[in-house]
Amino acid sequence: MGIVRIILTVLFVAVCVLLTIVVLSQEGKSNGLGALAGGNSFWEQNKGRSLEGKKVLFTKILAVAFIVLALVLNLNIF
Repeated sequence: MGIVRIILTVLFVAVCVLLTIVVLSQEGKSNGLGALAGGNSFWEQNKGRSLEGKKVLFTKILAVAFIVLALVLNLNIF
């Protein structure tokens, strides 16, 4: 097993653990009774700048890294 494959495998495991932690730390997307009042609040308009918006962005980045690393490790070129 080459050194590059070992490094990629360790990186893959780290991405998996981080992805699990970030997904589990996010809030649910259900609005509950807030949807009855229209749901267009200040919180929803500025969600991208909040901590929750950053978690969503970090989840997307980690998901892409997960897929890319899984494909690279599956090629067996190392």
